[in-house]
Amino acid sequence: MDEPIATQRRLGRGMIALAWIAALGVLWLFFEDSLERRAHPNRDLQVAPGASELVLQRNRAGHYVAPGTINGQPVVFLLDTGATQVSVPAHLGAQLGLAPGAPMQVMTANGAVTARATVIDELGLGPFRAVRVRGHLNPGFRDDQVLLGMSVLKHLEFTQRGDTLILRPQAR
Repeated sequence: MDEPIATQRRLGRGMIALAWIAALGVLWLFFEDSLERRAHPNRDLQVAPGASELVLQRNRAGHYVAPGTINGQPVVFLLDTGATQVSVPAHLGAQLGLAPGAPMQVMTANGAVTARATVIDELGLGPFRAVRVRGHLNPGFRDDQVLLGMSVLKHLEFTQRGDTLILRPQAR
């Protein structure tokens, strides 16, 4: 075979392979974003200044997750009416400025766990702020979601319609 033709064929095959790799990369990025939106539909939540309610969409697993803050640091909350307190993954404690306190037993879906008591100086969820919130650092959590329990949720009024949850300050 003629050497220039063989070189052109190799170059052509290389270009085709690169095109396929690029196409697969674009598809991967598209589907990764699509899956993330289904798992966390509220990730780009915008709250208007002065708003008095927060509207959340349920994710594909049937949960309500929302961006928020603990001591000014961004977190993702999983609203959990079955949790008594705010349960923070222990590996996030230092990053969020949370001091581990006394050991305490907590019941989780996976059984009893020894967690460390903590106090959250400031917690933000949409237009809502809470200060000096009791919580705990849970060593059993491997992901970064923070369970937002009733120590905060008891101050809010819930209205659920289909896959939408509306949170408002509790009427006094």
